[in-house]
Amino acid sequence: MADKSASGAEAGADIAAMSFEKALAELETIVEKLERGDVPLAESIAIYERGEALKKHCDALLKAAEAKVEKIRTDGDGNPVGTEPLDVE
Repeated sequence: MADKSASGAEAGADIAAMSFEKALAELETIVEKLERGDVPLAESIAIYERGEALKKHCDALLKAAEAKVEKIRTDGDGNPVGTEPLDVE
């Protein structure tokens, strides 16, 4: 069982180092495999868990990007006068 948790830690580190685009591409591949339904149950569970980790990673990267986006403020005539944080709901 120690081998499984060690590989899980390695997988988590692997995912944490991924770019958004790479993580999303792998997540899409996992979804396609699961939708086909031709993957053995044990593998389905393993790739589903990896997919969940990839989804969380993508969500975190998107939230970090949203925090960096700023909205341009304008004066009454529509001229830019500065920036402010983007309103995210």
